[in-house]
Amino acid sequence: MAKVFNVNGACRPDVHYMVDLESRLESIKEMVDSGEYFVINRGRQYGKTTILKALADFLEKDYTVLSMDFQTFGSLSFEKEESFVIAFAGELLDCTDDLPEEIGERLMAFADGTAKICSLNALFRVIKVWCMKADKAPVLMIDEVDSASNNQVFLDFLAQLRAYYLKRPKAGAFQSVILAGVYDIRNIKRKIRPEAEHNENSPWNIAAKFTLDMNFSVDEIAGMLQMYEDDYHTGMCIDEIAKQIWEYTSGYPVLVSNLCKIMDEEISGNESFPDKLSVWTKAGVDEAVKRTLEEQNPLFGSMWEKLNRYPEMRQRVYALLFQGQRIPFNIDDPVTNLLYMFGYVKNADGSMQIANRVFETRLYNYFLMTEEAAGVEIFQLGVQEKSQFIRYGKLDMDHLLAKFVEYFDDIYGDRDEKFVEDEGRRYFMLFLKPIINGTGNYYVEARTRNRKQTDLIVDYRGTQHIVELKIWHGNEYNERGEKQLSEYLDYYHLDKGYMLSFCFNKKKKIGLHKVKIGDRLLVEAVV
Repeated sequence: MAKVFNVNGACRPDVHYMVDLESRLESIKEMVDSGEYFVINRGRQYGKTTILKALADFLEKDYTVLSMDFQTFGSLSFEKEESFVIAFAGELLDCTDDLPEEIGERLMAFADGTAKICSLNALFRVIKVWCMKADKAPVLMIDEVDSASNNQVFLDFLAQLRAYYLKRPKAGAFQSVILAGVYDIRNIKRKIRPEAEHNENSPWNIAAKFTLDMNFSVDEIAGMLQMYEDDYHTGMCIDEIAKQIWEYTSGYPVLVSNLCKIMDEEISGNESFPDKLSVWTKAGVDEAVKRTLEEQNPLFGSMWEKLNRYPEMRQRVYALLFQGQRIPFNIDDPVTNLLYMFGYVKNADGSMQIANRVFETRLYNYFLMTEEAAGVEIFQLGVQEKSQFIRYGKLDMDHLLAKFVEYFDDIYGDRDEKFVEDEGRRYFMLFLKPIINGTGNYYVEARTRNRKQTDLIVDYRGTQHIVELKIWHGNEYNERGEKQLSEYLDYYHLDKGYMLSFCFNKKKKIGLHKVKIGDRLLVEAVV
């Protein structure tokens, strides 16, 4: 059976195209060999389950691997200590056949509820004896561990693990314990204690740092594509396609696989992409991105749920996207910590940045397409006037900018400076969105986004338009912007670019004019 790209559940190398995990597994094994207890704490669909399953196979030569998933326990297992012990002992028995007979019998007594004392303390005494007698040291791995995080019995379980960890090597304990989930278990005590009891003394404060980068690199994506190419011989330029996929996803595992899956299974063979060679091109990647931005899936569903649950997080993302704020990346700030923990932002040279272009564009769409935004007059004009900006299948950006300047001045010309500074760029995107919706994509170039300037890349049917959105700060600043935009056009191999300036000068002359800089043409619009 041919391999496929997988976006649901754990990946298997015999069934799925996937990156080579060996270097990651070797790094994790070094932590296990050192006897460290740690948490693999990453966002949804970040490859945690895949790495745990691969790690179990990687370690089995040297260790007895006990691999569990707390989602299989059920909520009743965490309500009382006795019910948890029964469930946990049963899972231990299912995880391995490599048990001394005496240990197996005592665990069975816990699992079937016949033990005289069915407590965590009694269970860990049995585990202690087993760990001391085992030919191969036991390693405990628990996936989806945060599904139990709001239960006192789970805290008590962590406390037992911690107690035996601290008694090593005199007392038997697991060689290593690896917990995987979205939430950071090291701070779990703060989540479930009454307000008066909040403190930082988590029972999991023994955990070592897990700093392994689980994003895929360009080379790793290329290695996965090479496996596909060996099977299908498409003739794709592997390095270029890998780089383009990475530029959209920053290596977020499920997004990488999703783009590849769409190209392989959805668009291959249609009118625009009749064969695999035509699919594995820049145009094919762009089409896969467009479909990803339109589809409903668990990753984005979880994102919307989190933004609605945490209004402070929603406000921070809005400020980052639309107001050009440079927000320092401070992991001690609770809102930053949440956004980072969920995988929505990253640390870019000390500043907060949306984790990847796909997330960023999807977040822009989320904020732009709310009921409130849909009622904005400039948005409705974009909907009503859409057809006049598409000529012979191409986007007429000159005409689009000219009409935006006209509409914006008519509707918002009397607004104050703060409104224009905070909302001007958002209103241009509200106008643009319905015009290109369903056919074109856009994203913001993160390297240039700040309070004064934002570079918007608009891709419509394979043609790119670079629009610099900026606040007017005088002629000298404007000339620097012209030069920078010209250099940016070189990077994208374009000979025409656009500048949209929001100017507060009462003597300003609104409208469009054109400027030649070398062999580049800049169309400048002032509103």
